[in-house]
Amino acid sequence: MTTSKTDLAFTGLAEQASMLATGATTSVELTRLALEKAEASQPVLNAFKCLRAEEALREAEEADRRLADGESAPLLGVPTAIKDDLDVTGLPTAFGCEGDFSIATTDSPPVAALREAGAVLIGKTNTPELGQWPFTEGPAFGATRNPWDTERTPGGSSGGAAAAIASGVIAAALGSDGAGSIRIPAAWTDLVGIKPQRGRVPTGRELFHGLTVVGPLARTVADAALLLDVAAGTGTAFQAAARREPGRMRIGLSTRIPFTATKTRLDPQAHAAVVRLAERFAELGHEIVEIEPDYRLIGLTFLPRSLVGVRDWSRRVPDQARLDPRTRANARQGSALAGPALRLARATEPLLQRQIGSVFGRVDVVLTPTTATPPPRIGSFDKLSGWQTDQAMIAACPYAWPWNVLGWPGVNVPAGLSPEGLPLGGQLLGPSHAEERLISLAAQLEEVERWQDRKPETAW
Repeated sequence: MTTSKTDLAFTGLAEQASMLATGATTSVELTRLALEKAEASQPVLNAFKCLRAEEALREAEEADRRLADGESAPLLGVPTAIKDDLDVTGLPTAFGCEGDFSIATTDSPPVAALREAGAVLIGKTNTPELGQWPFTEGPAFGATRNPWDTERTPGGSSGGAAAAIASGVIAAALGSDGAGSIRIPAAWTDLVGIKPQRGRVPTGRELFHGLTVVGPLARTVADAALLLDVAAGTGTAFQAAARREPGRMRIGLSTRIPFTATKTRLDPQAHAAVVRLAERFAELGHEIVEIEPDYRLIGLTFLPRSLVGVRDWSRRVPDQARLDPRTRANARQGSALAGPALRLARATEPLLQRQIGSVFGRVDVVLTPTTATPPPRIGSFDKLSGWQTDQAMIAACPYAWPWNVLGWPGVNVPAGLSPEGLPLGGQLLGPSHAEERLISLAAQLEEVERWQDRKPETAW
């Protein structure tokens, strides 16, 4: 074994699977290394809610036995992690909340899919309370920090997963996205994050009334595609898309912020980053046109679904008095919106799909900023009222959530670093079931951008 521990930690998901299959390393070695790095990084980054060291090493030993017997599976022996909103047998699912939660007795469907593919689960990653915010902080676990600048948030709500991947603890992980919760932390930690089509990854129950989907975060498009294929049960469809030339596309550059009824503006650094991506696509032969989707008042249909979802999840919390006051307020609003308002929000979805989807009669893909700002500082949202928190998070992240209402796919691609060395992202947005198109385009961009070669100073 000649690969250094640092190099081994930053090998990709597919490369680790290949190394295991050829005997270049063992699952025990990879898993032990991931656990060591998780434990060493925890006092600084606080990426994990819990680690399952003994269980993971037993799973790794079993994976090595299976490999020695000639068995194969897409992720056999590869260590990864799960966001703490998915059930893992033997662990509580606290979803960022305080309290004594019951132990899960079955795996959620995405976790079961990872196990079927042979993955070794080293632990669960941190998420803010009920995944509501684009920062991963809370009284249940403290603050999760960004490896690119530990005074900054990695974003949320899949912030623990993003911090673990960006710092080299694991190669990829599953997160969830209900308003940008995969794409936002991917943007702020220099990762690829895929929000798949609603229903692409089976979840066992509808999450946040259709807003939330499960998807991958990784350092490369190929690794994200591999993990998505595993979670979705799509064989190698998305991996093949990552290897396929996208052909010449018409890409619509959009920077207008959807109506939010709050004061928002696009930071010049984020604007420059997405314009640079558009120029890069033009250099690759694509046609770039400025275009704005017809969002209108789509936000009015988002709120009932998200707030009723908060109400639903809060009812599973053993001690609601320990919830953040902002969560309790959101749950109360959700109760008020759970009747006609929610039904109307769901009923208007086809109209919104036709209205906003008309943009795809003129372009193949829409390119927007993923966030309006670089990652905020840790504690920026402390002691804010619910309304102040809403204003602050919308000002930072106004671009991602409309595609959750539509249920359509989007991919965050790294857009480079700000002058302060902070990651920024752009999102490629497509019509219904357009993941393969977006993945092919993102992979082509990756070949020239080489974002996977960048590493933060705070890495393990």
